Amino acid sequence: MLHGRDKECERVGRLIEGAREGRSAALVIRAEPGTGKSALLDHAAGERQGLRVLRAGGIETECELPFATLHQLLRPLLGGLDALPEPQAQALRGALGLARSEGRDRFLIGLATLTLLAEHAPLLCLVDDAHWVDRASLEALLFAARRLDAEGVVLIFATRAMERDVLAAAGLPQLPLADLDRQAALSVLFEHAPGLRDHVRDRIVEESGGNPLALIELPRMDQDSLPAGPLPLPRRLQEAYQERITALPPDTRTLLIAMAAEDLAAALRATGLSLAALAPAEQAGLVEDGAFRHPLVRAAAYQGASFAERVAVHRALARDTGGHRRAWHLAAAATGPDEEIAAALERTAAQAGQVSGYAEAAAALEQAARLTPATSDRVRRLTAAATLTADSGQSDRAAELIDQARRLGGASAELARLRARVEFEHGSPEAAWRLLLDAGPELLIEAARVAWSVGDSAGLLTVRERLDPGPAALVTGVVELLSGDPGIGLDLIRRHAGLAPPRGGADGLQISATALDLLAGDLVSARDSLLRLAADLRSRGAIGWLPGVLTVLAETELLLGRTRDTTATEALRIAQDTGQVRHASHARGLLAFAAALRGEDLAQAGPGTGDAGRDGDSGESGRDSSGRDGSGGEGDWAGRAQAMLDLGRGRFEAALNRLDLLAHRPHGVYFVPDQVEAAVRSGRPHLAPVARFESWARASGRPWARAVRHRCLALLADEPEEHFEQAVACSELPFQQARSRLLYGEWLRRSRRKSQARTQLRAALEAFEQAGAAAWAAHARAELRAAGEAAAPPADDLLAALTPQELQIVRLAATGATNKEIGAQLFLSPKTVGHHLYRAFPKLGVSNRTELARLSLFA
Repeated sequence: MLHGRDKECERVGRLIEGAREGRSAALVIRAEPGTGKSALLDHAAGERQGLRVLRAGGIETECELPFATLHQLLRPLLGGLDALPEPQAQALRGALGLARSEGRDRFLIGLATLTLLAEHAPLLCLVDDAHWVDRASLEALLFAARRLDAEGVVLIFATRAMERDVLAAAGLPQLPLADLDRQAALSVLFEHAPGLRDHVRDRIVEESGGNPLALIELPRMDQDSLPAGPLPLPRRLQEAYQERITALPPDTRTLLIAMAAEDLAAALRATGLSLAALAPAEQAGLVEDGAFRHPLVRAAAYQGASFAERVAVHRALARDTGGHRRAWHLAAAATGPDEEIAAALERTAAQAGQVSGYAEAAAALEQAARLTPATSDRVRRLTAAATLTADSGQSDRAAELIDQARRLGGASAELARLRARVEFEHGSPEAAWRLLLDAGPELLIEAARVAWSVGDSAGLLTVRERLDPGPAALVTGVVELLSGDPGIGLDLIRRHAGLAPPRGGADGLQISATALDLLAGDLVSARDSLLRLAADLRSRGAIGWLPGVLTVLAETELLLGRTRDTTATEALRIAQDTGQVRHASHARGLLAFAAALRGEDLAQAGPGTGDAGRDGDSGESGRDSSGRDGSGGEGDWAGRAQAMLDLGRGRFEAALNRLDLLAHRPHGVYFVPDQVEAAVRSGRPHLAPVARFESWARASGRPWARAVRHRCLALLADEPEEHFEQAVACSELPFQQARSRLLYGEWLRRSRRKSQARTQLRAALEAFEQAGAAAWAAHARAELRAAGEAAAPPADDLLAALTPQELQIVRLAATGATNKEIGAQLFLSPKTVGHHLYRAFPKLGVSNRTELARLSLFA
């Protein structure tokens, strides 16, 4: 019976009941040692009626072993791996050592975990001692936990309070366990130690602080030798266990030390002892069914041993085990620097990296560095550990390892590159740029990339002075594109886009075909290339690279006028999962921009858009053209979002001020036509930078760019009709064509040519409504009424009724993709995909996929 835990048992019971009905949930039980986390998991297992139960527990000595806990949890389900999509099955097999690893991405392993759990639902998954779960397992399980929806899976973690940041920051519901009150504590004592004298019972209640494990264990001590004084509870408990361990025979103590470092079978082999040596520990209540009764018993057995005893046990285990476990045992037994052991750990790190155990590989390299005699090798291993730590999303820890390497005299280009990467990720592009600039010739190209990403023309010019002529010409092109003559800049970039590396071993400043398409305005080709790249990354399981690709894809979709595109939503979710702070900020800015095109207030526009500019780069961040205030492309889009909202609602002067601030940022040339319109409509046509767009449009050669150039000229011309006719003739980008039609229709109406005006305004209204651009549609509808036509109220926007998740799923379903295929792309279980389709079909007025495919909503 769990005394004093009625509310907690009720909450767990509701989750289990939901799983029986097909609902999923995750929960983190968080408490101090001995508070009853494991007991609550036992209670959950006992309430499982109708659910299959999977259990696993973290072990301190296995916390650096990649996927150890995941294998423990999923072992009963591994016969069902063939039901998974092949890339997922292969990734999970490789992670669990069931097949040769192909270096699959850790997030594909998380997706495989989610799919496997969903295939065997209803399930209750219990993970005890999550603070000791290896990082690779924890990442996979958290990936699955955050995506549980309609599978009938409950995943419950039990962990110590504030022990593991990754669990605290996971965003899962938390259930803190407090100590028991006096009445509940007395109930525990009456159940487990009914014969206690009154004064002893009162002392134990007071000294235990209501800790359930203490209430059970302290009465087993000699009642006359209870520890005096208010000592910290975990220490008191460990002392209580240690007393009982010390009283055991020597062989039993040795076996317990070995069991604390490995499993029972390995401990028996290594020590040469038999199970009979375990009997005294079982009689003392320390071991049950060949396992420690509580993690604190394990800790007491290991930490209470002398250094010499631990060394002897680890040496014995190293002789008995092989591979990476042998390396870790040798490291634990080392008494000083040892290059042979350090090299073995480095090989272990390489193996862990192949199964995406980045944190585990980093830990092995860090330990290898500590055991490395030569300073240069120690710096090299610390640098490698820092790189892997950054890859695993632990940039703060990476910074600490970098500092260690620097204190040892590390000054390599790779170390400088890594330091710059951490600074940039933390929002300090100026520091990153300075580090790269000062590191030497081979990192100048990296410095140029940082300067470009934040629109720092002055920084680019500084880099250019140190480059060879070829790369210098390309940097000149980038500077011109940002803040000079964009046409000249684009021509220079095209001419030098495929430069070979300027120095042996150095990176060349190469511009990919996709990037060149974006710089040159070929948005359709850029989008197609990015879609292929994203699909390739998904198929190969390279999920960690997806946020960067998806944010650029989202930019491209938005420049095409696709306001409902949900790529930025997915980019934000994956960036948060992978700890990619700047990509997450970028995605929030793009979501804000999409909301602005739809005419929504940014604070209510969707996930994360209300604070799109708060990550060191608001819309005002463009005020300093150097970009060295920590701002970059992310805040540019937040500022552009507000400018587009102002422009769509007729606040032209505010829009002009914002756009002027962002004029010389990356992609700024795309917004020059908006500056022109805002300048003209606010009565300041002399501020319209039309020549800048003219130059780029000529160099670009894109039909839509030439058409928009005519729109700009029409706004400034005394006789604009010929320019307007050229502007509306191009349908390459329907949203831009609609913008031109709206302006042309307004001019025709003011010229008293209402019939012609209605033709243009009607077409503009239809395009805006199809794009979901509500503010622009309202403007067109008002102009149409002024031209003498009572525009019909907006038709029901079926897509607007869908959630972003539903919209993404029905788009894919309309192409004929199966639930499994959709789940594989969106990192959802097939059951969750089916659940969202079930909810979306009625909103769209369809009942099956055939009817969905006939809708013309997804062109």
